[in-house]
Amino acid sequence: MAKTKIYFWLKVDKKFFDNIFIKRLKNTPGGYTMTVIYIRLMLESLESDCILYYEGYFNELTEELALKLDVSEDDIQMTMAYFTKCGLIQVDGDKNAELLQAKAMIESETNWAGYKREQRKQAKLDTVQNKRKKSNSRPIEIEKEIEKEIELEEEIDKKTSATEISSYYQNRIGIIDGQQYQILIDYLTLDGMELEVVKTAIDKAADNSKRSFSYINSILKNWRNNGIRTMVQVEDEQRQFQKKKQGQSDDDIQDPFTY
Repeated sequence: MAKTKIYFWLKVDKKFFDNIFIKRLKNTPGGYTMTVIYIRLMLESLESDCILYYEGYFNELTEELALKLDVSEDDIQMTMAYFTKCGLIQVDGDKNAELLQAKAMIESETNWAGYKREQRKQAKLDTVQNKRKKSNSRPIEIEKEIEKEIELEEEIDKKTSATEISSYYQNRIGIIDGQQYQILIDYLTLDGMELEVVKTAIDKAADNSKRSFSYINSILKNWRNNGIRTMVQVEDEQRQFQKKKQGQSDDDIQDPFTY
């Protein structure tokens, strides 16, 4: 029997490059190279629980990493020093480096799960095609069946979102209790917020070193009260803030992302 293999990857989106530590590198000599190396370091750590282990082949971990990534040791040292200072990399007494941000961005899937997912996808396509062929004789029954399938898919999406938001919060902020978890789920199910909106509020708290649930909740309450439910609306609010800020001093206006 073939051995089950787990595939890992990073989920990198726009918010990664909006991080203040990444933005700062834009104006730093060698910043682009450091950003690329940092992403490669995270990728290198995925199969070992986001930890780069010092194997002892050379005097320093940076020497080993330079050889693995085929980059200069100076570039590795600058990258490690910068992101360690930012708190995104932690090096222990044994010279092992933990990539903290990678833990919030990692996704995985076994080869068996991938196979079953593709199998279900193909089965669904076959079902839809068969229903279309029969739709002329039984249009009402077919329409009801399709509606049931859509409802089932929506229910599965809700459960997936609930699991993802709990994992995302704990990776970026810390332990979440039952009441806090339910409040976040209510924003998704009762208020109809997109999953990415809730995750953005968590990111804002983490990026501003405000690791408290009340801070996140205040952001989400404000968005809800202002009718903000989608990422398009969140981004539009920030654009409006930037336009308004151009005509006022920093002391006269409050960033809508801070509370």
